[in-house]
Amino acid sequence: MAQGTVQVTHTGTSRWRRRTGEYTSLAAALEAAGDGDVLTVAPGTYRENLVLQRAITLRGPEGSPGAVRIAPVDGVPLTVRASAVVQDLHIEGQDSAAPALLVEEGAPELVDLRVMTRSSAGIEVRGGGRPTVRRCTVDNPAGVGIAVVAGGGGVFEECEVVASARSGVTVHDGGHPRLERCRVHHSSGAGLSATGENSSLEAVGCEVYEVRGSGVQITGRATAHLTDCEVHRTTADGVTLDTDAVLTLADCRIHDIPENAVDLRSRSVLTLTRTTVRQFGRNGLSVWDPGTRVDAHQCEISDSTGDYPAVWISDGATAVLESCRVHDVPDALFVLDRGSRADVVDSDLTRVRNTAVSVSDGATAQLDDCRIREAATGAWFRDHGSGGTLSGCTLDDTRTGVIVTKGADPTIERCTVGSPSDAGFYVSADGRGSFLDCRVVDSDGYGFHVIDGCRATLKKCRTERCARGGYEFADGGPGASGSGAVVEDCTSDESGGVRRPAAAQETAVQTSSPSSGLLSAIPGQRTTEQESLVTAAPEPERSARTSQAVLGELDALVGLESVKREVRALTDMIEVGRRRQQAGLKAASARRHLVFTGSPGTGKTTVARLYGEILASLGVLDKGHLVEVSRVDLVGEHIGSTAIRTQEAFDRARGGVLFIDEAYALSPEDSGRDFGREAIDTLVKLMEDHRDAVVVIVAGYTAEMERFLSINPGVASRFSRTITFGDYGAGELLRIVEQQAEENEYRLGPGTGESLLKYFTALPKGPTFGNGRTARQTFEAMVERHAGRVAQLTEPSTDDLTLLYPEDLPELP
Repeated sequence: MAQGTVQVTHTGTSRWRRRTGEYTSLAAALEAAGDGDVLTVAPGTYRENLVLQRAITLRGPEGSPGAVRIAPVDGVPLTVRASAVVQDLHIEGQDSAAPALLVEEGAPELVDLRVMTRSSAGIEVRGGGRPTVRRCTVDNPAGVGIAVVAGGGGVFEECEVVASARSGVTVHDGGHPRLERCRVHHSSGAGLSATGENSSLEAVGCEVYEVRGSGVQITGRATAHLTDCEVHRTTADGVTLDTDAVLTLADCRIHDIPENAVDLRSRSVLTLTRTTVRQFGRNGLSVWDPGTRVDAHQCEISDSTGDYPAVWISDGATAVLESCRVHDVPDALFVLDRGSRADVVDSDLTRVRNTAVSVSDGATAQLDDCRIREAATGAWFRDHGSGGTLSGCTLDDTRTGVIVTKGADPTIERCTVGSPSDAGFYVSADGRGSFLDCRVVDSDGYGFHVIDGCRATLKKCRTERCARGGYEFADGGPGASGSGAVVEDCTSDESGGVRRPAAAQETAVQTSSPSSGLLSAIPGQRTTEQESLVTAAPEPERSARTSQAVLGELDALVGLESVKREVRALTDMIEVGRRRQQAGLKAASARRHLVFTGSPGTGKTTVARLYGEILASLGVLDKGHLVEVSRVDLVGEHIGSTAIRTQEAFDRARGGVLFIDEAYALSPEDSGRDFGREAIDTLVKLMEDHRDAVVVIVAGYTAEMERFLSINPGVASRFSRTITFGDYGAGELLRIVEQQAEENEYRLGPGTGESLLKYFTALPKGPTFGNGRTARQTFEAMVERHAGRVAQLTEPSTDDLTLLYPEDLPELP
């Protein structure tokens, strides 16, 4: 057969028209061929746009895969509209607006095709297309690998997407393909993606890896079923579901994920069966929003590489775990927010570095016949409205079995805590709870430890071999809420029996070490004895200076004229309001919380300190001291620790000013589940509850602070005004250097002032420019260069020792 020709073999029964022969172009051969004919294409490159509209066979020569290239300069290289067979071709497209291979109708068989293209899609199936695609490879660094859209379907067997600029396989607008033993990798979007109502995706025995996005992404009412599939080495979440998506995972493996292994929200539903999730950087399962639900059966979640809970349920979502294993994680199960619920049945939570089960913010957890082992805290019901039931569970080798705090009210029944290093059950800070037929054995501390007069109920409980006692009831003394624990039919192997709670009984808590034990598992919690061992830091004295004296120091600062006017205006309002009250008149309510915006080194911290002293001198604040914090001081790594840190910072500032530098860092643009939001919410509540105790100043770059306030209306409403600190001009920077020189007994020599002006004028004023800090650093650099110069003199004079000259200036950066 001649090079570049097409051999058509007629296989039909009709004798009236003979089609067998050679044709000089594919288009001519296709025009002549009829149903059932076989077109064998000679090796070569064909710059033709082919359309198959008959049930023919189009193939390359046997034994020469890839020898035939279909590569037109634009448009769709190959369009199939019939139940044809296409085999052993190499297809190349160059049109970013068109697919390389388009199936629009029929049930064609596409076998051993190599699609190397720069098209909108490597293979696209739409409409009535129902192809069977076997052993085909798609390499499309400019678009989607495989797209099944607009009602298209078909089966893809042993196919591979080796590269794509967007999703490896995408399904939308009612597409419904089935993938069998396919591989998708090196995609710049999701590996497998399905979106839109009536869109569905089924995958069996497939592998998705090395993608720069989510491994599997199901959104917008689409459904998907994955069986025996593997998802690993993604840069984003392993599996993402959003907006009424439905996904079933059976016998799948998800691992080596830097973000969430599985993340779902907005009423999505996920069912997992015999699926393993391991080596994830954030959450193994992350479940958000009312109506969102996970049902996991016989699954394993393990080997976290980050510091986040393995299973996270929040914002009203629901999760059911049945016969599952969660192990080797920082925290196993976090349930938070009212309406959120977790039901865990016959499951194991083991080797948990912190808390196995945490329930907070009004959430509910139900654990039946579960086993918790080797955890710092077995279960922690944290706050008011949080509750649920632990029934028939065993908790072994924990530091503390169950903790109930801050008004939480769970039911714990038929549970056994074995070998806790502190207490079996610990109730404090207005915690409640009902403990029915529970047992504690071999505790290194107490069996049941109930303090602060908490109204817990203990019925038919028993303790055995508890080192410090079976039961300890320590009332909070005067002012303690509640009337103490209710104890019925409880027993202990101690000779003294159960020591009843008494309102007048003194707290008898003892700890062997402040660095370990029960309280190390409860951030911020302290016993009476611990507090007595801590020497209280001396409280700052109330300002002895008058407001006018402090304002005088403010006026002495270089520049900041608009800032000085703002502070004087605030001071005048507060002073006049105080005098009106003394005269029996109504005084306008002046909000004292402020926003400071501006670049670094413009004096924000200094002005905050003086502002606190002014308010103290006017009697508005008790002390007027400044407590400066930033994100790292307020935001913890786990739920609950952030609120505690923020509360502690607020308490340190009580009577003074809490200055939060770079406050916008508490609400990053891509915040996700960032705990900074918890710090903001805690702060807003404290500002409302203790509005007269602390003045809060938030500070940072102007643009970032504007964004921070715009996305946090609750925060913005708490502040009376924004004061902008402008950058210093060259003359003001010179004055700062002059002040520094005078304070350190130096003088500027002839021409040095002019040289400094030129230096500060030419100095780059980028984002890292430090304003006053830059001026001070410049002075320090001049002193160093001066020292290097004068040190060479044998007998320097007083002028030599004090005068700074232009040659002492540092080089411009």
